[in-house]
Amino acid sequence: MSKKVLIIDDDVDVVEAMKIALESVGYEIESAGDSDDGFVKLLEFKPDLVILDVMMTTITEGFNAAWEIRSTDENSRFKDFRDIPILMISAVSSEQKMFFDPKKDEDFLPVNDFVEKPIAPRALIEKVQGLIG
Repeated sequence: MSKKVLIIDDDVDVVEAMKIALESVGYEIESAGDSDDGFVKLLEFKPDLVILDVMMTTITEGFNAAWEIRSTDENSRFKDFRDIPILMISAVSSEQKMFFDPKKDEDFLPVNDFVEKPIAPRALIEKVQGLIG
């Protein structure tokens, strides 16, 4: 059974490029254009990994989505997903001059890895394989 990846990103070209790269090595892909749709698909698709953009409807939408997924509230609708690997891929550093390191900013940025857009297909595959095999 192939591993499942949910891509939450509003840039359809970026989503398509990531989808093609990841499907070429056997991953099953679902996508959403914003966090609201992404939350629905998270619950339905039950992915092994979430790839999450930052700047979608708002400049910080992806950060808010990551915090919601990682919530320790026992009433959270995502409590079964709080340990799911999250790979954040965004141009927020270059466009907004906001720089992040998941190891240093763990409390603020609850993701497993942060990569600046654009990401080469091979690098994306290596990141995903490193997180979920």
